[in-house]
Amino acid sequence: MNLDVEKETVRAELLGSFLEFCKTFFPLVTSRKFIVSQPIGRESHHITIARALTKCFRLEIPNHRLLINIQPGAGKSVMLCMWVAWCYAHYPDCNFLYVSYSKSLAAKQTEFIKRIMMSRHYQYLFDVHLRSDSTAKDLFRTTANGTIAALGSGGSVTGLDSGVPNLDRFSGCMILDDVIKPDDAHSDVIRQSVIDNYSQTLQQRSRGVNVPFVFIGQRVHEDDLAAYLISGKDGYDWHKVILKSLDDAGNALYPEAFPLEMLHKRQETDIYTFASQYQQDPQPAGGALFKPEWFVELDEEPEMLATFITADTAETSKTHNDATAFGFFGVYEIETLGHKTGQLGLHWIDAVEMWVEPRELKDEFMSFYQSCIHHKTPPLLACIEKKSTGVTLVSVLQDIRGLQIRDIQRTMASGSKAQRFLEIQPYVASKLVSFTKGASHVEMCKEHMRKITANDTHRRDDLADTLADSIRLALIDKTIVNIDNEQESNDIAKQFIGSNIARRTRARSY
Repeated sequence: MNLDVEKETVRAELLGSFLEFCKTFFPLVTSRKFIVSQPIGRESHHITIARALTKCFRLEIPNHRLLINIQPGAGKSVMLCMWVAWCYAHYPDCNFLYVSYSKSLAAKQTEFIKRIMMSRHYQYLFDVHLRSDSTAKDLFRTTANGTIAALGSGGSVTGLDSGVPNLDRFSGCMILDDVIKPDDAHSDVIRQSVIDNYSQTLQQRSRGVNVPFVFIGQRVHEDDLAAYLISGKDGYDWHKVILKSLDDAGNALYPEAFPLEMLHKRQETDIYTFASQYQQDPQPAGGALFKPEWFVELDEEPEMLATFITADTAETSKTHNDATAFGFFGVYEIETLGHKTGQLGLHWIDAVEMWVEPRELKDEFMSFYQSCIHHKTPPLLACIEKKSTGVTLVSVLQDIRGLQIRDIQRTMASGSKAQRFLEIQPYVASKLVSFTKGASHVEMCKEHMRKITANDTHRRDDLADTLADSIRLALIDKTIVNIDNEQESNDIAKQFIGSNIARRTRARSY
């Protein structure tokens, strides 16, 4: 076959099929094969997305508004980047705005687009070239005056547009790819700022009636931008492609990367995240985060490696506000059929909840501490949230001999209450928190945890705060004891409670 004829044949095939373009250029740029998923009983999500994006390019989507909800890790951004390069292969004068929750994330995607377009195979087949002065990865232009710019969802878009006016064919697109971090989704302020930026700024940057908007990403909250668009609050009826990780028949979306066993495990242990990010159906944030059956009740108290106290103090004695709560916890190694598993467990040894005046806090803490030191493994550490009454309590308790007092800082970096409770949900769901059956505080604690919500509509969360702090200390950060690294545990103990107490902790670890 004549070389020019062969070139035109390949070119025509790739321009005619976006999926074939992906299969061809992904290996050329990454040295990895583009694998199309083969789920049982449902269409491959790669085919579904490719079809939707092709229709978007052909201006066949009603209102030119396409919304795709899909789980993280399914290759959505890769396909979107490949699609942008494919669009430029047809029309090198396109103008794209690529928006993600941060400019650096968006720039990562536009850099991948640039790599595709600068490959010698791409330039040979499609004769599309970048301008010689296009050295940045977050803003570059073609020699046909097409432009692509990477933006953060809260960043400035001055002087940047999507599409070209007065054209009846595709001329670019506004892309919204993961516009909010899951960790930020429970902040009403951040969530609303993303919506406001879309409605007040990004919508205005489209330069033609035939310029599409593409939203792609997982759901992160029942009031996120996706919900805003799905409900038509921006004035448009979006074409929706909702891809659940598990369909109604229980078939996995992407079994090669997320097999059924893995999905079921996540569904059991991280309910809120699975419902939103994997099933694209966030459960109402007012729904309970913790199920009573997740808390294990043991016939006998396990042998403790160490014990400690956490405290959440209130500002007032009025009962319509949060109470002051003290929790006594122990760390132990979980055993199954008489064999140690190497997994740490958290035992909720005791808890009290009370409404008292700030001046009474010291006496109440000392009373609780007195009951704790009679335990066969007495506490060596007390952690108290650093807020007004907590700061005072930390100050007055510093002189207690044999008990290290540590304050717990609450900052923007440590996240909202909702984030903290969602963070510990998988640990509780995995049944790593236990009680001794019949203990007086068990029902109080389980009932309290049953009422905890993700949108702060619950009445009180004082006991939940003590548990959240304890799980972070014992199971997440492992700053109480770390059975995987004995020397590290000893060093941590020395840091928190002094060398003499550290020796006592180490002695109980054998």
